[in-house]
Amino acid sequence: MSEPKGSLLLIDDEPDIRESLEALLSMEGFAVESAADAASGLERLEKKPFDLVLLDVALPDRSGLEVLEEIRAANPALPVVMITAYGSVENAVQAMQAGASNYVTKPWDNEKLLAEVSTLVREQRLAEENRELKRTLRQRYSFSQLIGKSEPMQKVFDLVVQIAPTRATVLIQGESGTGKELVAKAIHANSPRADRLFVPVNTGSLPVDLLESTLFGHVRGAFTSAVASKKGLFEVANHGTLFFDEIGTVGMETQTKLLRVLQEREFIPLGSTETVRVDVRILAATNVDLERLVQEEKFREDLYYRLNVITIPLPPLRERKEDIPLLCDHFFQKYCEENAKPLRRFSAEAMKGLLDYDWPGNVRELENAVERAVVLSLDAEVGLDLLPEPITRSGKKYWNLWPSSNGQHQKSLFEIVEECERRIIADMLEQTHGSQTEAAERFQIPLSTLNQKIKRLNIEVKKKRGSNHF
Repeated sequence: MSEPKGSLLLIDDEPDIRESLEALLSMEGFAVESAADAASGLERLEKKPFDLVLLDVALPDRSGLEVLEEIRAANPALPVVMITAYGSVENAVQAMQAGASNYVTKPWDNEKLLAEVSTLVREQRLAEENRELKRTLRQRYSFSQLIGKSEPMQKVFDLVVQIAPTRATVLIQGESGTGKELVAKAIHANSPRADRLFVPVNTGSLPVDLLESTLFGHVRGAFTSAVASKKGLFEVANHGTLFFDEIGTVGMETQTKLLRVLQEREFIPLGSTETVRVDVRILAATNVDLERLVQEEKFREDLYYRLNVITIPLPPLRERKEDIPLLCDHFFQKYCEENAKPLRRFSAEAMKGLLDYDWPGNVRELENAVERAVVLSLDAEVGLDLLPEPITRSGKKYWNLWPSSNGQHQKSLFEIVEECERRIIADMLEQTHGSQTEAAERFQIPLSTLNQKIKRLNIEVKKKRGSNHF
């Protein structure tokens, strides 16, 4: 038995009308259910989905227009065709204003009615398929890669769904550790280029001379160590996606060449005279304010506008703390599987500590904390004691600086303030992995002022190595 063309609900109080329409629509291949009044019709709509409703304007228990408004409130996308008496133009106009898809008059033209119903059902099914695709995409990236039920993350998911099928250049902005590369991968994976390469390049980790060779390639003999010709990443990513991480670190000379590729879709490899044409979608990410770099003449304004076609701002974790339990569950599952341990969970006290902490390292820092807890835990419930020290001491780390009531450890106010300042700066440098520039930005003070304080307070600055961007 073939699948019906669509499921229809007919709400009309006249038995002859119901019988006639049921026969006509069933012969055309539709699955038809009917109701004799508003109450039973609305009850059927609550129990199962339909592709279209045929609704009489005059019902014994309620006005059809009132029923239309209720259907619209519950399901704005459901097509509703109103059935009205011949020549009742006023009712028809009211129905269309209230949101009806169309109307038919009694007696109706069978061919026109069937054509109208078929068109509306087909459009409804296509729209539902599109909505289902979006729901699938959102579910995929809300529970396997990008995690979040918060409003800021839902806005990110909506943007990804909307722009993924296009070839638009996208600029992803967010603090370190917020998941910028994951967003780029989500865009690529759900684009027409998904079966082609996604090529990431961390521009901040490459010297200027090596960056140009890496991006545009070179021919043999282009420079001393060029013993063979080599394709650049633009050519490798042809028909795919090229993702620039830390785009703000690209030098001015390379920016000029990058702008040409974006405008002309062509470039010349180092040492060559031949032009190479490419079709590459560009996605870029930054954790700095590119507009400020433009004002400081450290970033080309024309390149900035080329990259900033569509912007996706990623919220820091401190602004979406309702996502922390979801993220913890996700990372627990991941690291318990990797370490062959039964699934863990945080105690109420530990979860409170996680929610109270401001997470300067964002999702990456949370992931590291969960991995540490999994590795060190012996029980299914993970307590506060297994969380990193910055989390456990958050909000109460300076209480022991004050003079005790028994007269011991008496310090002057100057000594207390100096020691408090020393600890705050040391904590911030630990959070920024030793980056004084980033620490100064977070403190909102000049870098020179921070350097002076570090020297005066004799603070040791330790650079952490091997930290990857999340």
